[in-house]
Amino acid sequence: MLIYRWLADAVVALHAAYVGFVVAGLLVVLVGYLLRWGWIRNPWFRWIHFLTILVVVVESLFGVKCPLTTWEDALRAKAGEQVADATFIGRWANAVLFYDVPDWVLTIAYCVFGLLVLVALILVPPRWPGRGVPTDSK
Repeated sequence: MLIYRWLADAVVALHAAYVGFVVAGLLVVLVGYLLRWGWIRNPWFRWIHFLTILVVVVESLFGVKCPLTTWEDALRAKAGEQVADATFIGRWANAVLFYDVPDWVLTIAYCVFGLLVLVALILVPPRWPGRGVPTDSK
């Protein structure tokens, strides 16, 4: 059914947005620190960013398949197709998100990236508005 195909593509787009937030979030924090952007210390942004990579790391360490992948697969099955038979958007997003490498490689990559996010959280700590001036803003 066409609706399931569209829903599966929407899940893939959500998955890509999740990955984009995790990757771009760290880059924005690092660049923002260098350029002294105050908003990168927003605690909501920083803690949500940390929790999103933490979910990925925990899933990977415990061998849990990503719920978004599971959801997409179920929707593709209901649509009578497999991931390879997806629409253009679905195929493109899957090509960007999924690589054919051993699971341990991805687990190490996720853990290293999660560690980088944690280090950034410690070295460039979030600040609640009105709770003092960051030491790096002169």
